[in-house]
Amino acid sequence: MEKKITSTTTKGSIIALILMVVALVIYFLNVDSNGPVKWVQLIIFVAGVIWAVMSHGKEIKYHSTFGNYFGYGFKVCAVATVILIIYTVIFILIFPDVKETALEQARKNMLEKNISTDQIEKGMEFTKKFFMVFAIVGLLIINLISGAIAALVGAAVTKKVPNQFPQGDNQS
Repeated sequence: MEKKITSTTTKGSIIALILMVVALVIYFLNVDSNGPVKWVQLIIFVAGVIWAVMSHGKEIKYHSTFGNYFGYGFKVCAVATVILIIYTVIFILIFPDVKETALEQARKNMLEKNISTDQIEKGMEFTKKFFMVFAIVGLLIINLISGAIAALVGAAVTKKVPNQFPQGDNQS
């Protein structure tokens, strides 16, 4: 019986589900997300993409190329990112205090940089107006860049069995 190959959608969904659970745990434990915990989700995401590529290699008995492994890993990253963007939008709508906390942190950061009160108010108004856009674009950029790097690492460390069939020379 031949082993079935796990799809990129399944692996991306698994990674996204794990990250959603971690986000909920962080939120409900009221952990300061500006501390070291902010790296936990990124590390899980990167490790998940690397795991996906390596397990895919094992499923296909390592008969693939660097490019194919990278493509598989990046597709997993893309699926997880889309799911996480949808989750983030829903999360912010359900828990609006997340937005208020982030805005308050932004205000504190601006005050520390000795920005004028007028500029702070304009900045806060703009940020409040486009908060969801910033959240989505930020997540998209961070996940796609870190996912591409993870897919590269996964493709590099996954074993590759050379093709055992002769190439070229019109052998008929």
